Amino acid sequence: MEKPNYKTVVFSTLTIILNLLIIRFSFRFLGGIDKSIIGIGSVGTLSVFTGRSILILACIGLAGSILPLIKRLEKFVNLSFFVTAFVAVSTLVLWAGIDSNFDVVGLLDLSLRLSTPIVLGAISGLLCERTGVINIAIEGMMLTAACVGFTASLYIGNVWAGLFFAIIAGAAMSLLHAFLSVTMITDQIISGTVINILAVGLTGFIRRSFLLKARLSRTAILPIVTVPLLSKIPIIGPIIFTNQPIVFIMMGLVVFVTVMLFKTKWGLRTRSIGEHPEAADTVGINVFRMKYLNVILSGMVAGLAGAWFSLETTGSFDDLMTNGKGFIALAAMIFGKWHPVGAFTGGLIFGFSDALQIIFQIKGIPIPPQFLWMLPYLITMIVLAGVIGKSIPPAADGKPYIKR
Repeated sequence: MEKPNYKTVVFSTLTIILNLLIIRFSFRFLGGIDKSIIGIGSVGTLSVFTGRSILILACIGLAGSILPLIKRLEKFVNLSFFVTAFVAVSTLVLWAGIDSNFDVVGLLDLSLRLSTPIVLGAISGLLCERTGVINIAIEGMMLTAACVGFTASLYIGNVWAGLFFAIIAGAAMSLLHAFLSVTMITDQIISGTVINILAVGLTGFIRRSFLLKARLSRTAILPIVTVPLLSKIPIIGPIIFTNQPIVFIMMGLVVFVTVMLFKTKWGLRTRSIGEHPEAADTVGINVFRMKYLNVILSGMVAGLAGAWFSLETTGSFDDLMTNGKGFIALAAMIFGKWHPVGAFTGGLIFGFSDALQIIFQIKGIPIPPQFLWMLPYLITMIVLAGVIGKSIPPAADGKPYIKR
């Protein structure tokens, strides 16, 4: 009998232990009258016995965790991962919903909004890396765009003008990255680091020299847009079709970039440069022009992500307000295996974790929020370890191209 590989054994053992702990936790509520009230938007509420529901879910998760250990069933390792994740999250939701209304639709709506800068940052990263240019400067581009966009909105008095200048600021920073990494053949990691440091100093200077001296410290934020008819659909309507502009742009970009990358001549050229630039050059593709184009487009998308912080959420700007979201976006990109839909999924996981810890703090659930913040990073490490499929970057990623 062929034994499962060691990665499957380790992963399955960890998920089995987690499900056993959840089963043990369910006994805390068995025999009692504790009920969880789960709100489902305009549809109403669902009331379930907490202990029984958690126990049933954990038993399903335990069965799913054992499957990969059985001969010829190692292919179920991905399924067992998602089943266990669903069980763990459902347990937290049921716990939070005891004797109170836990609005699941509100949680999903908040998750989508909080995932917006991460998904945009991930798309920004994959546009670069698909042409072989590593972009760890997403954080700096986002921070600069947030600052410039808010400053323009404050002094011009128009939030849409601020959004335009945020996109331009992101493009300007990406042009610098393209010049350093493509033309000057600077180490791409160093180039990205320099831009991140430059962004911190530049935005700090603008804030102290101009923003703190301005009479106003806040501007209007982008309005909420409601799609007629579609926003009335139960559950889906409030989550997807009632949002602010950058959220809609993010969802549209996921579809648009997917089609462009895999169904157009531009996408074919982009991917060929990321895999084998020498071969692309021999068939007449201008490698340098394509790299510049993609890096600048990447910066424009990062500019949108930066505008989300200052123009769609707070209507203000603070030092380091992006709070590392650019680096989280890189993790989402890797989780998504350099694919827009995968990046969207990875961004949603990060956004969901963030939304969950916010709601748990509001409800006073005694779980340190740091544990929820850890979840996406743990998932990313599992992916990088090759358990849930391997994340393989484009072959020429990070390698400078020198035309011979």
